[in-house]
Amino acid sequence: MRSVYFTDAHEEFRARVRAFLTAHVAPHAAAWERERALPRALWRKLGAEGLLGLAHPRSAGGGERDLFTSVVFLEELGRTGFGGLRAAVSVHAYMATHYLATAGGPELCAAYLAPAVRGEKIAALALTEPGAGADLSRLATTAERDGDRYVVRGTKTMVSNGTAADFQVVAVRTAPPSGSGRRGATGLSLLVIDASLPGVTARPLPTLGWRAAGTATVEYDAVRVPADRLIGRRDSGFYYLMRGLQLERLVAAVLALGGMERTLDDARAAVAGRELFGGTLGALQAPLHRLADLATELAAARQLVHHAAWCLTQGEPPDTACSMAKLHTTELACRIAEANLHLQGARGYLDTSDAARAHRDAQAATLAAGPSEVMRDLIGRSLLRPPYGTPPPQTPQKSS
Repeated sequence: MRSVYFTDAHEEFRARVRAFLTAHVAPHAAAWERERALPRALWRKLGAEGLLGLAHPRSAGGGERDLFTSVVFLEELGRTGFGGLRAAVSVHAYMATHYLATAGGPELCAAYLAPAVRGEKIAALALTEPGAGADLSRLATTAERDGDRYVVRGTKTMVSNGTAADFQVVAVRTAPPSGSGRRGATGLSLLVIDASLPGVTARPLPTLGWRAAGTATVEYDAVRVPADRLIGRRDSGFYYLMRGLQLERLVAAVLALGGMERTLDDARAAVAGRELFGGTLGALQAPLHRLADLATELAAARQLVHHAAWCLTQGEPPDTACSMAKLHTTELACRIAEANLHLQGARGYLDTSDAARAHRDAQAATLAAGPSEVMRDLIGRSLLRPPYGTPPPQTPQKSS
């Protein structure tokens, strides 16, 4: 489908990305899924192809390409059909390294961002804790200043790339709790922590989906981190995260688009080719109409996501658009994955089937970067702010 958002150059890039993924990912992705890990050779190939730094500055080896170039890459990454792969790569290229690229100083970028862009170092983003997920005000991991070091204590969980990362961008609390006893959103900072430092321990988690993402719980036991590993300004981490989360939600939505396209292709093949009652599923109205409805919803979702990306490029406040895109696409991905599993019949219910993998992978995206309930809350609140929240004219009440 041609789009006003993409140029011929974007489509040429899409063809190049699809060819790369077909040659270097498709033949091996199922094995990586079973092994629950991506090989380092893949990261180096992605870096050599320039796919890990599309949005990053040229000074760090990035491409400084426009946002829709990244949209193309992420859509194609989603089309591979492997949620763990797309989670690992997107966390590395658009989340963890995003904070280095936008707030890190030259020394940090040279030491961490540049090798990450080349695929020589793997990055993780450590936000979620056992007692704190979408509510960043509950983060409890601390970093106390001790001379030229920060001493970090705490636990992060559900860290994608956690088992493989060479470094982690970690949200820590660098200011003491307020007198009210609540931790609050103030006093948060971002630190780069080398995974090899004494006191850093990563334990793999047996996740339902996203199996190749290397998801882990990471513990920090009095880890001494050089003070110059601070990203940006101390105690300003909450503001960096609020801006970064909009991009993270857009990334989740774009990846879901690609995943849905792949899943819908599988469902279309099943409807066209699965023999039943002397014909195919496509000869029956119910499955044909179900396929038509899902294709229509996907087409609408695509416009919503691309519009959210456009808002980001125009400098317009993207909060509501990104939240809507993330909410709608990730939940639609679950519906399409469930429909595909049913249309595949009993073979779709096998744990090794593409349909089963798509079904379990789709669930995770509704939780990452804020669950659907939080997206609805953010969207609902935005509707009560001007201009949407401008009170309607009051109609005089008749006295009784």
